[in-house]
Amino acid sequence: MARDEEEAPKTAIVHGIGQDLSLLSVDELTARVAALHDEIARLQAAIETKKASRDAAARFFKS
Repeated sequence: MARDEEEAPKTAIVHGIGQDLSLLSVDELTARVAALHDEIARLQAAIETKKASRDAAARFFKS
């Protein structure tokens, strides 16, 4: 049975803004903070990619 548990897909931590946190443990809260930091980094990278594309297009069409 332990083998099945190892092969089972892990569920992603889902956090809702404003969600009740009173039932979560310190470990669960820490995991959510880490997941949110990772998501912020991913969003910032996407912003930088889009800015670079926008700036390249602006330079191209101003030429």
